[in-house]
Amino acid sequence: MIDFVVMWVDMDDPAWREQFSRFSGIDNSRNEVSEARFRDYGFMRYWFRGVEKFAPWVRKVHFVTCGQKPEWLDESNPRLNLVDHKDFIPAEYLPLFNSGVIESYLHLIPGLAEQFVFFNDDFFITREVAPERFFVDGRPCDVAALRFNSGGGQWAKMLQNNVRLVNKHFRTPFWMRTFPRFVAYRTPHNAQPYLRSTFERVWAACGDELSENSTHRFRTERDLTQELFRTWQICEDNYEPYDVYGDTRMFPLVLHSRAAIRAVREQKYALVCLNDNVHIPHYQRVMASLRDGFELILPEKSTFEL
Repeated sequence: MIDFVVMWVDMDDPAWREQFSRFSGIDNSRNEVSEARFRDYGFMRYWFRGVEKFAPWVRKVHFVTCGQKPEWLDESNPRLNLVDHKDFIPAEYLPLFNSGVIESYLHLIPGLAEQFVFFNDDFFITREVAPERFFVDGRPCDVAALRFNSGGGQWAKMLQNNVRLVNKHFRTPFWMRTFPRFVAYRTPHNAQPYLRSTFERVWAACGDELSENSTHRFRTERDLTQELFRTWQICEDNYEPYDVYGDTRMFPLVLHSRAAIRAVREQKYALVCLNDNVHIPHYQRVMASLRDGFELILPEKSTFEL
């Protein structure tokens, strides 16, 4: 029994924009509050079509928002669970505009299965995928390849925060203690399988740090991220080795928009991430071409659509 969890936000919602402006107090050109972190180009319906066509075995989709819903979404679908942030995140931390904090509470989603796959709203399924792509004998499929982290940039600093915390609880692998600048594992930016019980164990061990992290309404360099839970699974040897790079690809659209369009149209990968950026050249044209690609491979409405 495997569930999917996906997060979404409608930044054109006037109520959301008012809250965002009130709590941020700054413009949205900085990385942590960039428009690209929140905007939606209408591709979410293709996410649902991909799930229904290419992963029909999924038990339930948990659609996580701050109380929003696309007008085309059929909330009566029995395989859909609409989840408001207030349904699983302590009220004292809301509203949140920091996806990393929201992700740290996923295990509290009502009715969530032990085995679940987490998606951001820019992760898409574009060809058939089997349950064994995500779990084998109840173990999450993942890759434990090492990577170097220089500590430059916000994301790199977040990963270092994760590993410093992991190192307090695991004496292996040795290189994480001896060479703290080699910050753990490669981080495929795509659909990630998790065990709900992993989140519970991490919270039991690191509750103080995660509670402090919950006060970060917007992204900061002091953040912990969902990679903490992924790294914990690997350090527990609670995963199934899998070459995720064989059927998964992340496309930074600011650099590789043409390759991303081809990947969608030609269904080159089972899973693709279409990573947004405010500096994408010819943005409208790129988005229109991606929409055409999705329409080519997923032209029919799903049962999740009205």
